[in-house]
Amino acid sequence: MTPSARIQTAIEILDDILSGTPAEKALTGWARKSRFAGSKDRAAVRDHVFDALRRRASAALQGGSDDGRGIMLGVLAQDEADLERLFSGDGYGAAPMTEAEVAAVAAKVAEPVDLPDWIVPMLRTDLGTAFPENADALRQRAPVCLRVNLKKTTRDAAQLVLQDDGVTTAPMSQADTALQVLEGPRKVAVGQAYQTGLVELQDVSSQAAIAALPWSDGQRVLDYCAGGGGKLLAIAGRMEGAFFAHDANPDRMQDLPARAARAGVDVEIVAPDSISQHAPFDVVFCDVPCSGSGTWRRTPDAKWRFTAEMLDDLNAVQAQILQEASGLVAQGGMLVYATCSLLAAENGDQVDKFVQENPEWSVVHRQQKTLADGSDGFFFAQFTRV
Repeated sequence: MTPSARIQTAIEILDDILSGTPAEKALTGWARKSRFAGSKDRAAVRDHVFDALRRRASAALQGGSDDGRGIMLGVLAQDEADLERLFSGDGYGAAPMTEAEVAAVAAKVAEPVDLPDWIVPMLRTDLGTAFPENADALRQRAPVCLRVNLKKTTRDAAQLVLQDDGVTTAPMSQADTALQVLEGPRKVAVGQAYQTGLVELQDVSSQAAIAALPWSDGQRVLDYCAGGGGKLLAIAGRMEGAFFAHDANPDRMQDLPARAARAGVDVEIVAPDSISQHAPFDVVFCDVPCSGSGTWRRTPDAKWRFTAEMLDDLNAVQAQILQEASGLVAQGGMLVYATCSLLAAENGDQVDKFVQENPEWSVVHRQQKTLADGSDGFFFAQFTRV
């Protein structure tokens, strides 16, 4: 595909997304219908689409319209791309710009915050002086981070294997297990280091949270909202113990057995109707469903779909999970509440409410990471019974 054809394809996919199709579904659907597109074409189109979604509001203003073409024009104008070459109309490429589009692109516009209007005041309050830096970071591509599996190797040794795989990395200071991929990110999943369980994909914020908690050999650990199990496997890399995974939707855990086997960890999957039979646990870790606002640069489609009503619903679910999970913790055990959110309503407010309603619990430690810390947004709180 020519560069212009890639742009036209991205425009069509964006229009599909704007009509209501989830981004991943739209991209997958196009890839399945377009066998002629090589891996570099698919990667380039995906990058175009995600860049456009990250900067959707400002790009629509710069491009003169809020459809796929206008947004794509705006993004490329912001990046100072050669618009005449990319909108040449040659072959399957994007049609040449109209006079109105040329004028819109040439105009000086004040770039709006690339976030839903309703959430901006809330984030300004919650983030304070850190809001501008976080808002700007959400417009950028996220770094690719790896977690070294300490059960199998060291960070230095993992780097050497990754180098042989064609993946160049650098240690990250936020966690002793963290590596940032500098070159070859698409080679990670097919490389020896990943295939043999030496490394996993995981943002540094999650790794830092796990590293900050007190782990002891012999503990029975339950990941209450396990999903793919990344947090549980990170915990298992730091200690010897018994590991259990639970999720209200067991289908979310379908990849966990294979991931655990690759990592060299025994994980017992616990069905929702039998979890009380396995209790109590020394540690219950709750990475609860949330807005994902701290990860919106990775899933930019999600921020435009998120609503105030969805936040209210999530708050109710979060409070219920925290209450239920607290009943599974052994006396003297540890309860952990975590989100990948930047919103106080999902973080500190939930923690304060839980302690007020359950005075037998106290907060030992809480921590909020934002994109200004060089990571995704992440919050966690550690509780113990008074």
